[in-house]
Amino acid sequence: MEISNLQKARAAYQPKLPKALQGPVKAVEGAATQSVGNQAEIKELFPNTYGMPVITFEPGAPVELPPFNVGIILSGGQAPGGHNVISGLFDGVKSLNPANKLYGFILGPGGLVDHNYMEITPELMDQYRNTGGFDIIGSGRTKLEEEDQFEKGIQILRELNIKALVIIGGDDSNTNACVLAEYYAAKKYGVQVIGCPKTIDGDLKNEQIETSFGFDTACKTYSELIGNIQRDCNSARKYWHFIKLMGRSASHIALECALQCQPNICLVSEEVEAKAMSLDDVVTYIAEAVAARAAEGNNFGTVLIPEGIIEFIPAIKKLIAELNDILALPEAQHITSANEQLTFVRGHLSKDNLAVFKSLPADVAAQLALDRDPHGNVQVSLIETEKLLSRMVADKLAIWKHQGKFKGKFGTQHHFFGYEGRCAAPSNYDADYCYSLGYNASRLIANGKTGYMSVIKNTTAPAAEWIAGGVPITMMMNLEKRNGKMKPVIRKALVELDGAPFKFFAAHRAVWAKETAYVYPGPIQYWGPSEVCDQTTKTLQLEQAK
Repeated sequence: MEISNLQKARAAYQPKLPKALQGPVKAVEGAATQSVGNQAEIKELFPNTYGMPVITFEPGAPVELPPFNVGIILSGGQAPGGHNVISGLFDGVKSLNPANKLYGFILGPGGLVDHNYMEITPELMDQYRNTGGFDIIGSGRTKLEEEDQFEKGIQILRELNIKALVIIGGDDSNTNACVLAEYYAAKKYGVQVIGCPKTIDGDLKNEQIETSFGFDTACKTYSELIGNIQRDCNSARKYWHFIKLMGRSASHIALECALQCQPNICLVSEEVEAKAMSLDDVVTYIAEAVAARAAEGNNFGTVLIPEGIIEFIPAIKKLIAELNDILALPEAQHITSANEQLTFVRGHLSKDNLAVFKSLPADVAAQLALDRDPHGNVQVSLIETEKLLSRMVADKLAIWKHQGKFKGKFGTQHHFFGYEGRCAAPSNYDADYCYSLGYNASRLIANGKTGYMSVIKNTTAPAAEWIAGGVPITMMMNLEKRNGKMKPVIRKALVELDGAPFKFFAAHRAVWAKETAYVYPGPIQYWGPSEVCDQTTKTLQLEQAK
């Protein structure tokens, strides 16, 4: 395939590894663990993979292992660095025994079920090192939940003599990895399952996982675009730019981009929920900032909006919860038209929720009541929240103008940054972090572990000082309602309002709102001073006070 000069140069980059992974390792076990919630129920559901210790790798003595093969799956949406996880796993597996083979299952978990696979050869791997995207084997959103799927999977795993399966995914995908690990352990099939923490949304993190891979690159990519818009905005001085950013369940991306770019306004969904703000409260907050800048002669600005904010407005969140229950009813499964579904929904909503439903613009109400993703969630990325908010702000400003409270102009431009960051070429941080995650997974396999997540910690330090190991996936789980039923899932990490990143933002946003204090981060740099090329996110720096 044709490659650019940049890709040629990046192909030569050798990602850095933690010192503990630079030679043979020994696994040091910590104390027994328990799940973050619903301990009795999770233990009952996962008797073979519950309570295992946290693993930390330290330099050890060489151990000869017989040849074995490994399978790999990319699951869910793309995130920068996926190819580096695969190259790290490939190099790690080959370093254990050159005869070992790595097989990729095509288009996600469905490839395992349908026996659709390919061997990842050295020649193929070398084409994808340090590149963005998941295109080496593709990804998919098939959920691994049914015994029939597990049994079809074991057929091809045995046929290919695969000892371990590595699943690269977010919270839902790693929940599926945990379920699969438990099933194979219960059946004594002898196949290990290891997870890797991927999601650009940044909501797969906890005390053990510092950050999910791809978050650094995606935020730097979006921040470059936001900086470009802010430079244009400050040049033309005639538009308010409403910029929606990925982040359905958490506002980590919006907050990180705000820390990098210093926009006039950044909404944080978790704060909106904590303050029990209504949609009108959010609109008023934006309108007041617009009016204050207009009074200074500045009829321009930038507003960052997390994709999922509408789900965090308490009244709408309550409405969505009831809608999810209604759409999970058996009689709802036979509805064939949108109009019929809307009528069914209106007929089943409680009085308070029906009032909220009727108060929404018709297009937004229809979106909330219709499509769901495979996990039963509202497809909030399809709701044009940036246009909804700017439209409502314009309406409020028109009233204020009539009342003599607003004398400025309010022109708008709209943007949604999603796909632009999902397959970006990984930053040096993500290239190193992802390679280490994959290489580390090979060591978890070599040490006979299953039901573990590959984790790399201490990542604000130089890469040689990073800490490698594994965490039982059950440790991160609790029960939540999905599609009308309580199911074991990995708990999502939301923005913590008492955490250092948000507190820093909250301390500065009043100044950013009134003044034009924009920062223009520019494009990701791969070569040059370490302080330019190897920096972690502002979020990680503030969390670890570095």
